[in-house]
Amino acid sequence: MAEVKSMFREVFPKQGQLSVEDVNTMVLCKPKLLPLKSLTLEKLGEMQQTAQSTIHQQEMAEKEKQQVTH
Repeated sequence: MAEVKSMFREVFPKQGQLSVEDVNTMVLCKPKLLPLKSLTLEKLGEMQQTAQSTIHQQEMAEKEKQQVTH
């Protein structure tokens, strides 16, 4: 691995003890964006919309037939 030069240099004490504290810290990462609607929900919505439009067209056709016969 290539060594990365740091802005800080390590300083070791000439006398006494050297102690190291290992502290776990939280690391923030990019949020993962989830779709608001899944593909299945979108397909179901489209199917429902086409079914409703088909029913609406059939109702309009029936109304026209009733108006023509009367």
